[in-house]
Amino acid sequence: MQDFVRDELGTPNVVDRSAFQAELDALRIREKAHTREGDAIAAARRRLPMVEVDGATRLIGERGPVTLLDVFEDRRMLLAYYLMWHAGRPASAQCEGCTWVTSQVRELSYLHARDITYATFCQGPHEEGARYRDFMGWEMPWYSAPQDSLETLLVGRRVGMMHIVCYLRQGSRVFETYWTTRRGVEAMDNSYRLLDLTVYGRQEKWEDSPPGWLKGKQFSRIDGRPTAQWSRLRAGHSDDLATGSR
Repeated sequence: MQDFVRDELGTPNVVDRSAFQAELDALRIREKAHTREGDAIAAARRRLPMVEVDGATRLIGERGPVTLLDVFEDRRMLLAYYLMWHAGRPASAQCEGCTWVTSQVRELSYLHARDITYATFCQGPHEEGARYRDFMGWEMPWYSAPQDSLETLLVGRRVGMMHIVCYLRQGSRVFETYWTTRRGVEAMDNSYRLLDLTVYGRQEKWEDSPPGWLKGKQFSRIDGRPTAQWSRLRAGHSDDLATGSR
C-alpha cells in the first residue's frame, strides 16, 4: 500500500466546511453545464445519417461461420466492440486497453431491454480469441472477424485498432449509425469516470493537476500483463492460448 505521508504527495488546501461547499457549488454549475452539453451531443448523434453495410458479411462464432445479420440475435440494434488482437502472441502480450474496457462489460440485460445486442468482434483467429475470452471470464457474445470482413466492416478506418460501431437492422438490411475509436471507447469504462472524482484523478501524465500530484503510475498494464489478468491467474485460470508460448 502506498505510504502517502512518506511520499509527501501534494494535497488540496484545508478549509472549513462552508468554504469547501462554496467551491463545490461553483464547480457544480460547470458539471451541470457539462452534463447538458453531453445530452446535446447525444441528441445530435441520434440525428446522424446512416450508411448501409453488407449484412451477409462473414464472422466466425462458437458454432462456425455466421453473418453480421445473425449477430443481431433478432434485436433491432447491435453495438459491436472491435477488439485488437496480436495473433500468435501469449495472453500477457495482448492489448491492455482492450482488456481494460472489455473487462468492464458485464451485465447486458439493460441493453437487451432497449432492443440492443452487444458483441465483441475479435480482430484475430477465433480459437485464440475465444481462449482469451474464457481465460478472462467474459460472457458476452464473441466473434472473430476475418481480414476480408474487417476491410468491409471498417472501410475508411484503420483495421486492427479498437473501435465501437453501432448498427441498426431494418428487416434484412443493416446500417451503420455511429462509430468511435481511441478515447471514444472510454464509453465502455467506469474506472476512469470514478477516478475522475478522486483528488488525484487518473494519475496520468497528460492531466492538468497541481504540482506534487500523484502521476505516472501504470493503470492498464502491471508487471508485464494487462492488469485484469492477475486476478484470473490467482484464481487458477489458464492463460494458455495454444499459441506455443505463454
